[in-house]
Amino acid sequence: MINYEIIIKESLDASWSHWFEGLNVQPLNIGNELIGTVIQGSLPDQAALFGVLSQVRDLNLTLLEVKTKKNP
Repeated sequence: MINYEIIIKESLDASWSHWFEGLNVQPLNIGNELIGTVIQGSLPDQAALFGVLSQVRDLNLTLLEVKTKKNP
């Protein structure tokens, strides 16, 4: 499993998790300002990542960043 962090410009809440392979969906705040959404969690492989990114595209969301995160 690989941990990913995907940042999008639009604001989504946790109820969107089912659209993104069950990944954690949470608002991205800097101070008190809402600046987007972080979608994060583990996926088994790059094919699953591409599936999530396809959902971002299909929902016409603005992709800002994709990062891999080290496993603890």
